Amino acid sequence: MKITRTKLTLSAVCAVGLLTACASAPTPAELDAQFAAIMKASFRDEGIAKADRIQQDLGQSACSSDKEPSEATTKQIEALALASIKWPAGGEYIGDWKAGERLAQSGRGMTWTDTSTAPKDNGGNCYNCHQIDKKEISYGTIGPSLWNYGKLRGVSDVTAATAAPIVQYTWGKLWNGKAYNACSNMPRFGHAKLLDEQQIRDIMALLLDPKSPVNQ
Repeated sequence: MKITRTKLTLSAVCAVGLLTACASAPTPAELDAQFAAIMKASFRDEGIAKADRIQQDLGQSACSSDKEPSEATTKQIEALALASIKWPAGGEYIGDWKAGERLAQSGRGMTWTDTSTAPKDNGGNCYNCHQIDKKEISYGTIGPSLWNYGKLRGVSDVTAATAAPIVQYTWGKLWNGKAYNACSNMPRFGHAKLLDEQQIRDIMALLLDPKSPVNQ
């Protein structure tokens, strides 16, 4: 096939156009800035829900990226989370499992129509992600089953076991789950001030107390 000068000229023009388009495409940093601006413009303060909720810390930004965080970043996130854990006053890890069950059943709190952000007004919403009690027929599966949580881990006396690694781990997991898994989906109940110390003690009792229905 004979190629004319006109066809060659058009091809050259197209090639130059493509190169120009590539050269003028936004950089990743510019795309990030554009996305941040879109997010900021898309939300507003409404009741107790403030627009600052869209601000991400290192763990949130790294784990919501399309790229898996590096090992160094993962270790940094976990170290920061571990350092943020507030251990219970007086070493009292265990509360009332009955109060813990009420918290596990409740999904209340932190919506814009609420009038308070105080932890005492929030629930734990545990059944949204976990199976906890066999009598429940509706529960989420994002997290593992917690049925027999304490029993399977050998907790037969919560008073004597308060210094046991599993008790401390469970407290830490409830306070800030990113301490043990950088990209954990677990709500950071203590770190984010979703629940207070006593409420976390009560959920601890639900999971670990031998008298709790979870461990029957």
